[in-house]
Amino acid sequence: MVTIRLTRRGAKKQPFYHVVVTDSRKRQGGAILEQVGYFDPLATDKTRDLKLDLERIDYWVSRGAQPSERVAQLVAKHRRQAAAA
Repeated sequence: MVTIRLTRRGAKKQPFYHVVVTDSRKRQGGAILEQVGYFDPLATDKTRDLKLDLERIDYWVSRGAQPSERVAQLVAKHRRQAAAA
């Protein structure tokens, strides 16, 4: 099964996450199919804390990919921000 999930990057105590499309059987830092965005929980500039390619996420979901719980929350947040702007 294909899943959309976060993969952790960054230094110790400074997390940075890539939003990636991958096979659910692969390990967290393993091979990915596509990178569709990033999430920086420590960003001081709130306009740069989240970047997602919603077109590609919608494409993968239409192909049967399942977003993780956290990614689903981030996508909903990004859609709300885009609608407000």
